[in-house]
Amino acid sequence: MGNKLNRPVRVLIAKVGLDGHDRGAKVIATALRDAGMEVIYTGLRQTPEMVVQTALQEDVDAIGVSILSGAHNAVFPRILTLMKEKGIEDVLLTGGGIIPDGDVEALNEIGVAQLFPPGTSTGDIASYIENWVETHRA
Repeated sequence: MGNKLNRPVRVLIAKVGLDGHDRGAKVIATALRDAGMEVIYTGLRQTPEMVVQTALQEDVDAIGVSILSGAHNAVFPRILTLMKEKGIEDVLLTGGGIIPDGDVEALNEIGVAQLFPPGTSTGDIASYIENWVETHRA
């Protein structure tokens, strides 16, 4: 293994801010692990800076942010800015939670990948991440 092309997909699942509800994040983390991915779960109350630093340290392929607090319009742009500052341009930034459709569109326009609402099949999320990583690893 060792090199980035021949190793399992590595995903960081993060809970940012004061949102204390992490059942969904844990369900996603378990489902991605069951799909063969290596999953790093940050736990609760992370800052965008902590998320990006962990993504760098863990050499992840994707960052998934679970957000239910309504702070998505602050959190995702901040993470994107930090990723650009640190030169992380080959990592998927995705997530899910309670995010209104209009906000999803605006976040997609600035570079956040597909966002998944509650009830999305975990298989669909795993497939999306696997396909994105496969396309962008080459």
